[in-house]
Amino acid sequence: MTQNGPVVAFDFDGTLTVRDTFLAFLRWRAGLFGSCLGAVRLLPAVAAYVISRDRERLKERAIGVFLRGARVTQVEEEARVFAAERAASLIRPDALRTWRRHRADGATMAIVTASPEVIIAPFARGLGADRLLGTRLAADLEGRLTGRLEGRNCRGPEKVRRLKEAFGDSLALSAAYGDTDGDKEMLEAADEGFMRFFVEAPLPARSGG
Repeated sequence: MTQNGPVVAFDFDGTLTVRDTFLAFLRWRAGLFGSCLGAVRLLPAVAAYVISRDRERLKERAIGVFLRGARVTQVEEEARVFAAERAASLIRPDALRTWRRHRADGATMAIVTASPEVIIAPFARGLGADRLLGTRLAADLEGRLTGRLEGRNCRGPEKVRRLKEAFGDSLALSAAYGDTDGDKEMLEAADEGFMRFFVEAPLPARSGG
């Protein structure tokens, strides 16, 4: 994709949303019993993470526990249903207003996230994002998830690398928004970087009647 005008990059989880969307999706998909069982299976990986701080390895283990063997088309459809049900309760209103302002100003809008692209894609389509750059999940020749990542976890320096891969080394990143140290390099690469800029929570859903 060639760059038309300035690029504005948003982290997703905790920036555009109030919580980690990938974990919320896994809990939604697995249900209460499946979530508890998966959490037990993840305990050794969590213990190893406390020592190694290797987020990529922990994420890969979580994908293996919760998604290994699932067809990509099945997960895509589940993600679509999840986004339709939960977007209103996840997206921050002040983040959405800022997103729409940048888009109205003609910026090229990019979501750059450590969450899997397949999970965030329906949200990105709903927001009208020009590009979604996220962690990619590996699949076998039959279209089933292997439980491994394809490439690197999209976090830290990888976010800047992916932006340059998408828009070229002459990337003109006019603004970037994030909420953790995994966004630091992306914010530093922008003309204006905003850390934990959004604070509004979605309004509770109104009951009918």
